[in-house]
Amino acid sequence: MDVLSSLGAFVLAVLLISASPGPAMALIFRRAALRGLRGAVPTVLGLELGLYVWALFAGAGFAALVAASEMAYVVLRVVGAAVLLLLGFRALRTAWRGEAAIVGEPVPTGRRWWGAFAEGVVVQLANPKAAVFMIAFYPQFVPADGPVFATTAVLGLVQITLETVLYLGLAAGVARAGTWFRRPRIRRRLEAVSGTVLVGLGLRVAASGR
Repeated sequence: MDVLSSLGAFVLAVLLISASPGPAMALIFRRAALRGLRGAVPTVLGLELGLYVWALFAGAGFAALVAASEMAYVVLRVVGAAVLLLLGFRALRTAWRGEAAIVGEPVPTGRRWWGAFAEGVVVQLANPKAAVFMIAFYPQFVPADGPVFATTAVLGLVQITLETVLYLGLAAGVARAGTWFRRPRIRRRLEAVSGTVLVGLGLRVAASGR
């Protein structure tokens, strides 16, 4: 299959997949609602860097090894579930602690910025489904007789560019209602809901197979 002739189908598939609910969407929504657009930027960039690393791994064949190795898959599944559960319980703890614990949280700067960025990277890299997705999705658009790694790297750049624009647009839309979301009572409810969603996603990752 020629890459240029299939690029339209690739872009459409990426947009549909990126718009589906999941850990990335939950994290971005929570960050944007509670910290505004600037607070969501490091999370988006971290998630996309993690995704691009998986794309490069897929091009190099490492993702196929992870998907084929039962032990590697289980380890990633456990780590991914633990990360999501930790984030979910942290949000629930904030909600349970009351309004005084959630007033005036600053926008991430310095160490906070890098912490949010690293959180996004870890969530994406600890997702075993990303490895399975890459080896199932990308080969459909990579010519078998072409430069597999280089083509995968380029397609990965296209995907993370599209997702970054989409997720920043989502974050900007959510952030416009940020004043309402950051009211102490509303924020407690949002923390409780987002924490429950993240815990649910973590349990689903832990219980899911290939």
